[in-house]
Amino acid sequence: MRSFFLFIWEMSKIVIIALLIVVPIRYFIFQPFFVKGASMEPNFQNGDYLIVDEISYRMRDPQRGEVIVFKYPGNTSQRYIKRIIGLPGEIVEIKYGKVNVYNSNGVPQILDELSYLPVFIETSGSTEVQLADGEYFVLGDNRVASSDSRRWGTLPRENIIGKVLLRVWPFAAMAMIEAPDY
Repeated sequence: MRSFFLFIWEMSKIVIIALLIVVPIRYFIFQPFFVKGASMEPNFQNGDYLIVDEISYRMRDPQRGEVIVFKYPGNTSQRYIKRIIGLPGEIVEIKYGKVNVYNSNGVPQILDELSYLPVFIETSGSTEVQLADGEYFVLGDNRVASSDSRRWGTLPRENIIGKVLLRVWPFAAMAMIEAPDY
């Protein structure tokens, strides 16, 4: 009987130590995320299992091209995945299927999205948005099937959970996720 209680005590210590290690990592540093839907195709498929880095944006600001997970502004209990296109202080213009970004001095930058979008993908709509401090403009990679800033407006900084760091499922598509160079 004594060996049974000793076994239970040892197992309890292992579980407590594991929880003390795993729980802070899970809730404050890295978080799992399952892709649901087609808004980020062809780069992320429905059912992809991703690891989200929650700590980087505590030390630096999000950058253009990074894929992020955030709380949807219309219902903060929902999580969305999109790509950052416009940064605070910029003007984002969508016209004739192209995305143009103007910095605070009005200097235009036509985004070369060929590194992550197929040639035939065009960005529909006609939009011009001036981003305030702490606001981001995000788009899904599947521009036809994405609910994004074109539909519901800018994304507040405080809604951003973190950047997508790693795809771990499916194993054949496992990869580190890097922001493109524009």
